Amino acid sequence: MGGIRTAAAPPVEAARGTGRTGPLSPQAVGFTALLLTVAIWAAFALSARALSASTLLPADAALLRFGVPLVVLAPALWRRRHRLAAVRPGPAIKIICGAGVPFFLAAMYGGSLTSAAFVGAIVPGMVPLFVSALMVAGGKSVPRGTQTAGLALIVAGVVALVWRHTTALDGDALLGVGTLLVASGLWALYTVGLREVDLDPVGSIGLLCLPSFVVIALLTLTGVLPTGMAHAAGSDIALFLVVQGLGVGLCAGLLYAFAIRRLGPERSSVVGSLSPVAVVLLAVPLLDESPTLPVLVGVPLITLGVALANRRPRSKVSAHA
Repeated sequence: MGGIRTAAAPPVEAARGTGRTGPLSPQAVGFTALLLTVAIWAAFALSARALSASTLLPADAALLRFGVPLVVLAPALWRRRHRLAAVRPGPAIKIICGAGVPFFLAAMYGGSLTSAAFVGAIVPGMVPLFVSALMVAGGKSVPRGTQTAGLALIVAGVVALVWRHTTALDGDALLGVGTLLVASGLWALYTVGLREVDLDPVGSIGLLCLPSFVVIALLTLTGVLPTGMAHAAGSDIALFLVVQGLGVGLCAGLLYAFAIRRLGPERSSVVGSLSPVAVVLLAVPLLDESPTLPVLVGVPLITLGVALANRRPRSKVSAHA
């Protein structure tokens, strides 16, 4: 997610324009890009859970997540250096904190204490609720109609997910859920920040990754965060390089922007709400997770809630992560 931009909608200007690409219709190409994005969002949730069993530490995964896009996009970011330098501090802080090191570490830690299903459902699922709260606090739009119903379904889905752990007083799981809620709130802050900057998707990736990589590099060099990169298995490094660096860090943002340009923000966000379902289905063969009854009840409620909550007027940008 940014992502998982892993999962946040691009600026409004990226949603404009259509046109036929090759032999396929713009809609078909857009849906293909969107389905690939959903798969990457699911991979982010799966990797958050898989990190606890790998030879990499959270700081190592963060270095790959933010460093790989910088290397790949270096020439393009250099051409955008003046526009990046012109971004106002307020929106820049929202973007850097909302999807940078604080978000990444919260999502990874929360995933290590819960399950991939929790990461895939809670982090993107709660974003519309947090975004709505931020908008209301800022005196802007108030949820109404189907959007209100969607937010209520999201809350009901999260309650269904965590109820068993609450009644059993499962401290680790509750701490993990709380951390994932923090990650979701941070991603909502990132979503709001993106709406306040005039950058294309490549510029937005650079604004996020450059300061985030500097921060995580300083934290590892000074010993604040431990690193195991030197002794990590090559297969783990390759996996997280592909999933986090190339997938979440680079491809998800570009593909989602392309999908929105072809399909529009509303249809993109509705299809994108399938990511929690994809996480649950993929976690069974890949992580040997068996969906529990709370997951089977909560995830569909959250998915439907996200789809309804994202039914905004076309002038608005989707809040889906």
